[in-house]
Amino acid sequence: MRPVVLKPDVYWAGAVDWKLRNFHGYTTNRGATYNAYLIVDEKTALIDTVKAPFAQELLERVEQIIPLEKVDYLICNHVEMDHSGSLPEVMKRIPNARVVCSVPQGVKGLTAHYGDYPYQGVKAGDSLSLGKRTLTFVHTPMLHWPDNMVSYCPEEKILFSNDAFGQHYASSKRFDDEVPLGEVMQEAAKYYANIVMPFHSQVKGALKAAAGLDIDVIAPSHGVMWRSSIERIVDAYAHWSFFSQEPDALRFEKESPETAVVVYQSMWRSTEKIAYAIADGFISRGIPTKLRDLDVCHRSDIMTDILEAKYIAVGSPTLNNNMLPDVAAFLTYMRGLAPKGRKGFAFGSYGWSGQSVAQVEEMLTACGVELLCEKMRLQYIPDGAMLSIISGQVENMKL
Repeated sequence: MRPVVLKPDVYWAGAVDWKLRNFHGYTTNRGATYNAYLIVDEKTALIDTVKAPFAQELLERVEQIIPLEKVDYLICNHVEMDHSGSLPEVMKRIPNARVVCSVPQGVKGLTAHYGDYPYQGVKAGDSLSLGKRTLTFVHTPMLHWPDNMVSYCPEEKILFSNDAFGQHYASSKRFDDEVPLGEVMQEAAKYYANIVMPFHSQVKGALKAAAGLDIDVIAPSHGVMWRSSIERIVDAYAHWSFFSQEPDALRFEKESPETAVVVYQSMWRSTEKIAYAIADGFISRGIPTKLRDLDVCHRSDIMTDILEAKYIAVGSPTLNNNMLPDVAAFLTYMRGLAPKGRKGFAFGSYGWSGQSVAQVEEMLTACGVELLCEKMRLQYIPDGAMLSIISGQVENMKL
């Protein structure tokens, strides 16, 4: 694959990972990209590297544009190894370059990972002149590591946005208007739900920073670049961040959508029957509802559903005095992603001991879920009458 032109003398030179199917515990069914960019001016800047196995691809693409020894700066917006993993190999080939990163966290992180290089730390608001073009740096700490920053080229109106506005999406095309937009937005939502969600206040800061910039292209570290649907992805981030922020953090004010997700795992279908009855109760009151069986649904896809859901019910039978392992794993994963403002409850079936439902309820509380009712805990196999009662309880529940 050849380098791709963003603007005259500004190129994409990254790598496409067609085979990646798991990233930090969530499924990447459409693969991924590791985006690196090259600006050729009186001084030449390479913005980020790629995951270590793809170093040679990056170097070959850069060499198609300019001799490697003419690269003056390597801009490291983020220490994480899917961004910086090729740094040691790249620096062997661009021996005259200085490594530009945030100070102090970027310098500290890169040194810890790779040792001493000619680091040039930059503070928020610092600029680097390349000749006709300038790079200005905006620190975005904890979006999603302490070292994070974004780089902006005002002359070309390009925001190199690091992990913000990214997607794990492999494609032979590089821009949002060259691929199915629905697929890209789906992957952007999944990326937000599984990586960005815990950092809503940092998203607020990034959106404010972006609002003050004149932008033609958003060039993230993963996925396609945004040039035709910039407003749509920025609005989506504002919308998604609403669920863990105050309404005045947004350009628009509205209530979160009345949607529900019922998550469960079952052994002999008793808990599954309860799950369907609960879903019927939500549906009967006009609330769009999704049923998610952990035997067949991955937790990262469920978190994408929860991104825009207001209600969540989680169920498990009891196994060896505990909830089922996949339910425990899902709740642990959700707790780490820290969705705010959800309401819900626990449910499940049991034979003789029945500890699982209380454990699920405890975990939901730890996740910050506001409990709507006492846990729904039924022994053995629920009959039709009992399932009707459960459905009615949900239908009449005070939400």
